[in-house]
Amino acid sequence: MIPAGSSEALAATVAAGGVAVFPTDTVYGLCCDPHSEHAVQRLYELKGRPAHKPAAILFTALDLALAALPELGERTRGALLALLPGPLTVLLANPRARFPLAGGELLGVRVIDIGLALPGPVLQSSANRAGASDARRLEEVPQPIRDGADLLVDGGELPGVASTVLDLSAFETHGAWRVVREGARSEAAIAATFGKLG
Repeated sequence: MIPAGSSEALAATVAAGGVAVFPTDTVYGLCCDPHSEHAVQRLYELKGRPAHKPAAILFTALDLALAALPELGERTRGALLALLPGPLTVLLANPRARFPLAGGELLGVRVIDIGLALPGPVLQSSANRAGASDARRLEEVPQPIRDGADLLVDGGELPGVASTVLDLSAFETHGAWRVVREGARSEAAIAATFGKLG
């Protein structure tokens, strides 16, 4: 259950250049303004995450994600409409180099629907120390991360299994897809979705 006013508080924190701990559809995450170098650096420092390691861009509505990436081809857009929102991090080709602070030639995209409504994207990563266990409850987020964050949003107990990472970078041209990391959504479930697309 997302506490009342969480969307507004989260949006204000991100807009002010802060870093927040918040619930997703899988595990607790950290988020910040994807365009603020200072905020992204703080998020990475809280996690102890290597600066070169990419993060994901998260949206709370699929139409916001599609609007932010107008260059997506018809086949890829169809796949995203079938797969999202859900417990997936989708890796997309990024020829326009959008969200450069997220790093990498591929852009990781998350879309969640848990009762939060943000007006735009956030840079997001799991709220744990790099390489450590994911947090399914707010109190499982390491104390130094909670102390260093500007906002804590308690969404209760979450499923606790990280998102599946799905590479769709070659989907537009070849119809190819690949599960990079299996998590909350199984490869079989993804294959079934693509089977319905034809």
